[in-house]
Amino acid sequence: MNAYIHADKSKREENHMKTKAVSIIGGADGPTSVFIAGKFSRKQPLKVRIRQNIYRYRRKRAAKRISPNPHTLKELIAYADKKYHTVEIPKTDRRYIEQYTSAKEGLIIMHRPELLGELAEIKRPETFDEEAAKELCRQSRLRSEMAASIPDSEMPMDFHIYEIKLEDGHMEIGIDFRWDIFGMSYSGNKKTMKKLKKISQELHMYYGVSGEDIRNETKRYSMLLTALSS
Repeated sequence: MNAYIHADKSKREENHMKTKAVSIIGGADGPTSVFIAGKFSRKQPLKVRIRQNIYRYRRKRAAKRISPNPHTLKELIAYADKKYHTVEIPKTDRRYIEQYTSAKEGLIIMHRPELLGELAEIKRPETFDEEAAKELCRQSRLRSEMAASIPDSEMPMDFHIYEIKLEDGHMEIGIDFRWDIFGMSYSGNKKTMKKLKKISQELHMYYGVSGEDIRNETKRYSMLLTALSS
């Protein structure tokens, strides 16, 4: 499974926000690509190169912690419920609807792209400017709307969101048992974020990987490695 991690550590934004948020999304590739107009220097700043080197070191160290010990998604949720008392979010909840819609679009792109016609693949423009960025956003919006309108029978899912609540923060675990989607997001104050990060890594480790995942460096292995390196 693919995993994408987003963590905002900007000092400027820390001065304006008391909480942080991290999202880890596994399974289907995210349906929306974001392009930023402008020119980019090929040579990266020293701070960026240092952060990249640190991250590569963390990945190498994390890889040594991984050994074959896979569990199913149902076993994972049973474990999380027993230890952290998860609560399932109702399907009528706005959070569920938004995440279900996004997951559905990603699955359609991966497995039934023909349902989206020409919008299945949004081509990256050769040059970036304001108009190109607007056009990308327009096509992305149209694709999302088209995907949402496709009957669920064309893309059957078994999607659920489970929540773990702490005093000053919470974690959401999004899972689709049919398509083996596993994603997490969590937010809270600085102290709570450390606790939630440990819980996230613990759950990723419990979900685990097989020997074949390790040998072939599968998406599931990559997701675990990324979670442990964050």
